[in-house]
Amino acid sequence: MCGITGIFDTRGTSSIAQAQLQRMNDSQWHRGPDEGSLHIEPGLGFGHRRLSIIDIATGQQPLFNADRSIVIVFNGEIYNYQSLMAELQGLGFAFHTRSDTEVIVHAWEAWGPDCVQRLRGMFAFTIWDRNKQTLFMARDRMGVKPMFYSVLDDGRLLFGSELKSLLAYDDGRGGMRRDIDPLAVEEYFALGYVAEPRCIFKQARKLPPGHSLLIRRGQPVPEPVEYWDVRFTLDNKIGLEDACVELDERLRESVRLRMISERTLGAFLSGGVDSSAVVATMAGLSSEPVNTCSIAFDDPKFNESAFAQTVADRYKTNHRVETVKSDDFELIDILARLYDEPYADSSALPTYRVCQLARKHVTVALSGDGGDESFGGYRRYRMHLMEERMRSSLPAGIRQPLFGMLGRIYPKADWAPRMFRAKTTFEGMARSSVEAYFHSVSILRGPMRERLFSAKLKSELGGYDARAVFDRHAAKAGTEDPLALIQYLDMKTYLVGDINTKVDRASMAHSLEVREPLMDHELVEWLGTLPSNLKVRGQEGKFLFKKAMEPKLSDDILYRPKMGFSVPLARWFRGPLRQRVRDAVLGERLAATGWFEQDYLRELVDGHQSGVYDYSAPLWTLMMFDGFLRQVVDGGTATVAALRLSEEAAALS
Repeated sequence: MCGITGIFDTRGTSSIAQAQLQRMNDSQWHRGPDEGSLHIEPGLGFGHRRLSIIDIATGQQPLFNADRSIVIVFNGEIYNYQSLMAELQGLGFAFHTRSDTEVIVHAWEAWGPDCVQRLRGMFAFTIWDRNKQTLFMARDRMGVKPMFYSVLDDGRLLFGSELKSLLAYDDGRGGMRRDIDPLAVEEYFALGYVAEPRCIFKQARKLPPGHSLLIRRGQPVPEPVEYWDVRFTLDNKIGLEDACVELDERLRESVRLRMISERTLGAFLSGGVDSSAVVATMAGLSSEPVNTCSIAFDDPKFNESAFAQTVADRYKTNHRVETVKSDDFELIDILARLYDEPYADSSALPTYRVCQLARKHVTVALSGDGGDESFGGYRRYRMHLMEERMRSSLPAGIRQPLFGMLGRIYPKADWAPRMFRAKTTFEGMARSSVEAYFHSVSILRGPMRERLFSAKLKSELGGYDARAVFDRHAAKAGTEDPLALIQYLDMKTYLVGDINTKVDRASMAHSLEVREPLMDHELVEWLGTLPSNLKVRGQEGKFLFKKAMEPKLSDDILYRPKMGFSVPLARWFRGPLRQRVRDAVLGERLAATGWFEQDYLRELVDGHQSGVYDYSAPLWTLMMFDGFLRQVVDGGTATVAALRLSEEAAALS
């Protein structure tokens, strides 16, 4: 696991300033504290920060082929590198290291851009082929590892694992422009993150998952090319019993590949189905006790540690637990610098803490991320399927006006029991399937954004609605199955923009590598062939997964209600953070943008703090946007911010 960065002159061979490249590389020191190296030649500079995991002795980067005409910087892990190494040796390639990085170099020599089809893992890498005058960038299929890039006005291309490395570049003319993209602002307030390929700054982009970018010097920079997409064919006729057996075999293979490491290995254990299944599988593959870690909360409403302990006891793991106070909000200032873009998932706080705990004992940790998307675990999936049955039973000419009216007149009843909070359901019933799902997952739904955004921002948006992100992906989904469609949408949006972003930044802030067996692309492809009734059956999500795990996990792990990894925002904003949220939301920074209606901001704050409404999610989203403006836009250089982040992380450990 590493941090990569670089500068490429797309038009010629202008000189690359070592100090500039060093500054970019230093901004990502936390991603690879073990080693850091640069390579510079006319028109090209590569930087690398290394967290040594595999081939510690000889796997340094940037790494070259035999005649040094090809050079790579690579972040991630190729889990099938050993079999690929044997295949490439059979083709006549000689290896000088035992690293997966050299496998990619020779795979490029053997297969060119198609090399990505052979790679099984999480990765973001950039290759320079001097003989072909070609730069090649690629990102893994599920978007586990990040890749930012920007083409400057002078034709130079900057790239990096984190946006802060691009912001660290300054050629005396300001480097990358910091103009905020209003369309990204719309996406952020709808979704809580800026969706790929957009970035918060107009001049930067993210390379989408499953895409590569081939740039030939002297030619315009093209659009990325998709090399992989998941297909939900749902055409596998396998029975439940055989599916359980095959799932167990595939999970064992995925976990086994991710247990290859020369550094201490462990796993997160929350007590939920996904992490417990990963730990149970690891225990069956290891002759030594598995290292596991959990975060406990002093508020019982958020505490799953007893369930994690049950799994730890059953499999006799080396289990560590630390308790986080329910008022653990001292990390708030760190988050903006950590994520670079505005990011509004408050579970980033406990995720940061569990990564901090894990790094005290291991360098590599397996996680259960991706299980809900692949196996159909979210409660919102079951709600959406129920609404879909109702939608299909009524003609649109009756359904839309009827439920549209009910949605408008029914009060927002945050204080009421869940069964009486029907406003969202009514609003969803008046919409199409994709529009309804987008509405259900939005943090600030359309009517709220309409009131929040000023005439100035609406003018800059030019009618753009973040729903376009979902519409674009839905058009490519290749399925009309209600569950498969929203699983596909989540894999393209929420999993990448929220979950993977959260885990990558939180783990790398502590120089911890996190591996994701439930996002193995071969496992995901196989699950896409299974009918939806093997994933959600009645009111039971993850039906197949739970059935397959019954021999390994108790019913109180498999079939209890999902708790989630959340923090008590509503109470914070009425109590210890009461003044802080007022100062942020009603303060000068948000007002100075001219993008927000001040009366509505005050209504949100007052309405929440009066106890009548729960506006904690919108308020957190606004607070994190204010933090982004303060820490990233106004907070000085990226290198200084990164060093400050490292110092604060050390102080809080």
